Amino acid sequence: MPNYLDFEESLAEIEGKIEELRHQMDQGELNVTEEVAKLELRAEKILEQTYAKLTPWQKTQVARHQNRPHMMDYLKALITDFTPLAGDRSFGEDKAIVGGLGRFNGRSVMVIGHEKGHDTESRVAHNFGMARPEGYRKAIRLMNLADQFGIPVITFVDTAGAYPGIDAEARGQAEAIARSIEACLHIKVPIVSVIIGEGGSGGAMAIAAANSVIMLEHAIYSVISPEGCASILWRDNDAKETAAEALKHTAADLEELGVIDTIVPEPMGGAHRHPEDTIKAVGAALEKVLVPLLALGGNELKAARRDKFLEIGQKGLA
Repeated sequence: MPNYLDFEESLAEIEGKIEELRHQMDQGELNVTEEVAKLELRAEKILEQTYAKLTPWQKTQVARHQNRPHMMDYLKALITDFTPLAGDRSFGEDKAIVGGLGRFNGRSVMVIGHEKGHDTESRVAHNFGMARPEGYRKAIRLMNLADQFGIPVITFVDTAGAYPGIDAEARGQAEAIARSIEACLHIKVPIVSVIIGEGGSGGAMAIAAANSVIMLEHAIYSVISPEGCASILWRDNDAKETAAEALKHTAADLEELGVIDTIVPEPMGGAHRHPEDTIKAVGAALEKVLVPLLALGGNELKAARRDKFLEIGQKGLA
């Protein structure tokens, strides 16, 4: 059974009844095939109606769903011959950001991304995808390495934000993020970023200043979380739904503003219900976006990337 979100209460009730009836059928207690079929149709209709009109706050909940495919899931499915590269050559290794060399559809690529982890142990190991300065300095090192050897860069963004701890601040968190954004804008190889869940603040932007930004339909991308925005502006966490609406952090809003370039539709019910289909769709979108970029020269790629970010917001104001 999936982990249901609070707005899926009616769906949870019906699907729970379906599972109960199926169990009874498996035990040979009764034959309720027709009843199960009717409930399945009803559940499908509710699912379609619910996900056709998600609010920004509900999309935030979907983007954070614990069963949503994470960076390592995409890595295992889309990248072959992957060789992880660790450490920033200055302080240490940060497992919140995973990076390394591999092949995407036969082409050499550098892959960098946030990894949140799937269970308690892996989430703690990866610090819930919230990187410290050494994580961003590792990303800088890998981007420069890719630039040196003419290898395109693919990044997967999924973080609530950079780690806000005292130790991170003491080691220069803001400077590391700024340098990482600078590295994204400076290198002369194609960069494609995919926002697969949460794109939180500078922690996301640090590896998302790309030639092309792909975003899943129910992912979010914003300067601050709805809860953080609500606490600052209204001093009330209950205003998070209002904040989510005001932030314009959904894929549709961001495409309109020119912040992202491509929206990848998710299976009905969200990526967490059909992770394999979602990963396959992201792979197809990556291929479509990456191929034209490979034909461009280094200076052209760099200039186009800088122009893209200077023009953000103009599309929505035209």
